[in-house]
Amino acid sequence: MAKQARARKLQQFVWEGTDGRGRRLKGDNEAPNAAFVKATLRRQGIRATKVRKKSRPIFQPKRRITAKDITFVTRQLATMIGAGIPVAQSIEALARGHDNPSVQELLTSVRQEVESGTSLSDSLSRYPVHFDRLYTALVSAGEQSGTLDILLEKVATYKEKIEAIKSKIRSALLYPSAVLVVAIVVVTVLLIFVIPQFENLFKNFGGDLPTLTRMIVDASRWFQSYWYVVFGILIGTVVGLTYLYKRSPKMQFALDRILLRLPIFGVVVRKAIISRVARTLSTMFGAGVPLVDALETVAVAAGNRVYDQGILEIRSEVSTGRSLEVSMAESKLFPSMVLQMVSSGEESGELELMLMKVAEFYEREVDDAVAALSSLIEPIMIVMLGVIVGTVVVAMYLPIFKMAAVF
Repeated sequence: MAKQARARKLQQFVWEGTDGRGRRLKGDNEAPNAAFVKATLRRQGIRATKVRKKSRPIFQPKRRITAKDITFVTRQLATMIGAGIPVAQSIEALARGHDNPSVQELLTSVRQEVESGTSLSDSLSRYPVHFDRLYTALVSAGEQSGTLDILLEKVATYKEKIEAIKSKIRSALLYPSAVLVVAIVVVTVLLIFVIPQFENLFKNFGGDLPTLTRMIVDASRWFQSYWYVVFGILIGTVVGLTYLYKRSPKMQFALDRILLRLPIFGVVVRKAIISRVARTLSTMFGAGVPLVDALETVAVAAGNRVYDQGILEIRSEVSTGRSLEVSMAESKLFPSMVLQMVSSGEESGELELMLMKVAEFYEREVDDAVAALSSLIEPIMIVMLGVIVGTVVVAMYLPIFKMAAVF
């Protein structure tokens, strides 16, 4: 046990320095901290100029590891640990049994860390892409309280619920996006290939074309001449906005705020965020994580920078001794029902239960909103596509009808 405790404390450091003759030297040392490395080097007659923690190689999976993979592994690990199987042995069995080679590689790396004496939470924290702060915080709480299997089961349930909400939001956005792409393709084909054929036919008719037909023909000519400009602007706008979004925190905040204010979609997104915040806070609070520490993780889990900033402000207020309900009310990000449930939970000592009820209520709200949204959007998008195609068809046949009326 003493050796394991020592292994946990030691870290790998790389250093650069000069000896008594002025020669530049470099190397690496295992030590508890940078000051210890400098002291060791001083005793060896070396003046350290740089000492830093040795970076670990970044895990690069050969095949994508999905949230479903992590959830499956988590639930299986909870079952095996609950059955009394040691952690390292459980991870080894899961690695052998999984059909995704990237998951096998990831679990093997975690097992090796655990076998070297590192705690499971610290081992998982070295792979933040797959095990986020919430995950490692709950595992750490489980290790400290001796309820690791129960906490892992909670993590698995949490991840399943969150992924279900994300899936519903994606499904609500998928249909209109697909119809929009189809509309763009159809209009492009009509303007470039179909309308020019009719234009050649109209040249033999003589006389003036109807106004609608003339407008469509002119649009077709313009698009044939400048189609690359149109698509260049569209692609450039998408690429530019994506680049700015990744680089500019102000733009990220502004777009997240706009998303919350969108008609129809904004309501669904807001409800999904509230359900995620409530479930995350309930799970962490129930695991024994202090409220102030839990709120810091909840801010990251919110997935929206407006709520991220608001929850961090709530955390600051709570850390000064104010109640959670009052701090949430001042943020103006949560509806009165949520505030009433939180207030009731604080007064009765059942905050975890009340937050879970809030999460379940808003998850049902998201289900109903997505179902209503899908039933509303489908006919609207079909009508829009029909109007676009119908307008072009009518414009092309108007000269034919006019010619038939003359004869």
